[in-house]
Amino acid sequence: MDNASERALQRIVVFRRHLSPACASTPISLQPCAGSSYERIHGDLPSDPVLWQPCTTLEGPPLQDLLYEMAEGEAIAKITINRPTRRNAFRPQTVSELQRVFSHARDDSNVGVVILTGQGTEAFCSGGDQAVRDKHGYVGDDNIGRLNILDVQVQIRRLPKPVIAMVAGYCVGGGHVLHMVCDLTIAADNAVFGQTGPKVGSFDGGYGCSVMARSVSYQCVVGHSSHFLLLRGTGSFEGYCNIQIGQKKAREMWFLARFYTAKEALDMGLINTVVPLAQLEGETVRWCRQILRNSPTALRLLKSALNATDDGHAGLQEFAGNATLLFYGSEEAAEGRNAYMEKRPPDFSKFPRLP
Repeated sequence: MDNASERALQRIVVFRRHLSPACASTPISLQPCAGSSYERIHGDLPSDPVLWQPCTTLEGPPLQDLLYEMAEGEAIAKITINRPTRRNAFRPQTVSELQRVFSHARDDSNVGVVILTGQGTEAFCSGGDQAVRDKHGYVGDDNIGRLNILDVQVQIRRLPKPVIAMVAGYCVGGGHVLHMVCDLTIAADNAVFGQTGPKVGSFDGGYGCSVMARSVSYQCVVGHSSHFLLLRGTGSFEGYCNIQIGQKKAREMWFLARFYTAKEALDMGLINTVVPLAQLEGETVRWCRQILRNSPTALRLLKSALNATDDGHAGLQEFAGNATLLFYGSEEAAEGRNAYMEKRPPDFSKFPRLP
């Protein structure tokens, strides 16, 4: 243990003793609390397998590059990039269909959480299909080059419902950026992560850099025997390391274009968990079911708040729009609207001016 880590641990122990003197002699552990009142009230999560049905309410031509399915009886949508012979690389047709289905999932009140994945076990998505790339971008049937996968990235960030990347196999290049702009990433143990752009004369200087630099982080494990403390960018020393190592690791990933195992990605904080391949969908669905127990309005506001720091004024606008939506449902907002429609002065005196 280096001196800085030891000092950080000592600060945590002193703070813990101050809060609860009775626990001062108890080793620090990260074991989850079992038998909580929440569990007693809500019960265990169902473990039944999902029955997926093709979405029947999507308008427009049949999908060519995607599968769009709904969980029967549950508010879970699943979007699958269905180009396994190209390692689920996207082309303009794929991107256009992604825009359609994400828009549908946003508008469908029966959807509370979205899974994004790739067909098969060899690849989540390998990025843009280089076979259709020219000097203007990726060329579709209309013979126009586009980079509109960037619009899909923004669409995922602004979708007011959690989006979970369910990753098996290669998650590289533009596919790696797609998983990073999702809210959560659950990976199979065969997953491979990395950026390929510099190898093929490409790069993503937007979310592909900014989100990555904030996602990858320093982990310092300190402790003894079976008890440990995981420090991740919360104190002065850890916070400094988190910023520096996030930048250094992001530059490594881009400059060297290396690939990383699922465990290495987890250690970097780039993904949320790793499970055996056979358990990937079951674990992802379990996370979806737990999310669906929570307030959709709270989730909506939390997502926009968490994105706001990275998205600048656009992120602030998104958060403010969600706050306005919430305010419109209040009696105070209704009084202002009703007074205008009834051609009378509004009476806001009945609403408290809270501290």
